[in-house]
Amino acid sequence: MLVLTRKVHQSIVIGESIEVVVLEVRGEQVRLGIRAPRDVAVHRKEIFDQIVEENKAAAQTRPEDVPE
Repeated sequence: MLVLTRKVHQSIVIGESIEVVVLEVRGEQVRLGIRAPRDVAVHRKEIFDQIVEENKAAAQTRPEDVPE
């Protein structure tokens, strides 16, 4: 894991097309802005994990399990 220190309005770049900007720091919370192409999905980790679990469950569904 790469660990960086950034101040408000400073950013990091991932690849050539994704930029993460520190917008605000309040106590233990940090607000981030993310600039990415529209074809790149950006999710909070807990939402991404939920999507993965739902996709796994859907992949295990058999045709006979789906009502007509």
